[in-house]
Amino acid sequence: MTDITLLDGGMGQELVRRAGDAPTNLWSTQVMIDHPGLVQQIHADYFAAGATVATTNTYAVHHDRLKGTAFEDQFDTLLSAAVAEAQAAVAAHGSGRIVGSLGPLIASFRPDVHPAYDIAKPLYAEVAQKIAPACDIIICETVASLAHARAAMDGALEAGKPVWLSITVDDTDGTRLRSGEPVGGILPIASEGAAAILVNCSAPEAIHASLAILSRGSLPCGAYANGFEKISADFLKDKPTVDALTSRDLSPADYAAHAMRWIDAGATIVGGCCEVGPAHIRALAQAITDAGHTIV
Repeated sequence: MTDITLLDGGMGQELVRRAGDAPTNLWSTQVMIDHPGLVQQIHADYFAAGATVATTNTYAVHHDRLKGTAFEDQFDTLLSAAVAEAQAAVAAHGSGRIVGSLGPLIASFRPDVHPAYDIAKPLYAEVAQKIAPACDIIICETVASLAHARAAMDGALEAGKPVWLSITVDDTDGTRLRSGEPVGGILPIASEGAAAILVNCSAPEAIHASLAILSRGSLPCGAYANGFEKISADFLKDKPTVDALTSRDLSPADYAAHAMRWIDAGATIVGGCCEVGPAHIRALAQAITDAGHTIV
């Protein structure tokens, strides 16, 4: 049987749901500011469900996201706060790795607005270097294009920690990135420095085709899907809020069934993204152990 790394589930949507506040374009960062300690509690709930990883709430902490807000000058403070909540959860749990999240610059699912390499790489490197001392791994999340992949990975590698590269794919065609480029194009980029390659924030059904391609490479692979009906046109506008997205009816058992198919296809790292909560991770943990695999 296989050793499986069980990631946590989504942080941003879980924060918004638990806080009950109106969503803002600062998303998970706003909730962390307004509700100290809630991030730690969510990390703790994922550990209790069986996850072995806490992914830092740093996905949306970028200079461009904070520009023009009241928190423009609190970049370092927000990164430190997110890391501290993950550290506190690991300490309370007594075990677990911390994975530092490096979300896209400017906007998710928008390869058309991603900055050029010479601008993007140092911005990714800055975040990675600031959070790296507390992290075991840096993960470049929701990578929507090959150019995004190159800049994010190269920037993250400057922090001196293992780097996971996680792409997002078309919800109806898992052989293509959100940019329309073929998923296979990510393999030579990842081979130049990544420690693993994953798929995230995509429809669970699309990920099966993605993994069929990624598993041909030499790197460990994995996936963590979202629970949205689709990425809507309204969410692709400038400075959207998450109320432009609608969750689908995705039960914990259904999600676990998808993820077990990924494991059967060669995935050794699985978890959940937006709208996938502790109940889904608990069901997945049970399915993994029932199949005879070991969660590490």
